[in-house]
Amino acid sequence: VQVVESGGGLVQPGGSLQLSCTASRLPFVTYAMHWYRQGPNKRREWVTTMKTSDNTTRYLETVKGRFTISRSSVRESRKHTVYLQMNNLQPEDSAVYYCNADLSQYGDYWGQGTQVTVSS
Repeated sequence: VQVVESGGGLVQPGGSLQLSCTASRLPFVTYAMHWYRQGPNKRREWVTTMKTSDNTTRYLETVKGRFTISRSSVRESRKHTVYLQMNNLQPEDSAVYYCNADLSQYGDYWGQGTQVTVSS
């Protein structure tokens, strides 16, 4: 299994970024795709989830209305690509963002993370 994130970078407050995550070579059906983040000197926190069966989504309260998780319209066997559109970014959103492929009882897989820095 391979999980790869991309799209991080430096952005000014109020700006936008779109992160991408591709999970490939998945051995089983994926239950959900998650985004987490870990800021400096902070614990890793959950940000958003998309269930792959019906595309239902959930968000951390502080990102609701600003962040949107979506998935690629291209359906490929044993592969999922999801995106995280982040608008109106604030300094407190600065973190390493991690993608997680959740295979339910079969375990989960993490990417290496992508750095998002919001600063003027």
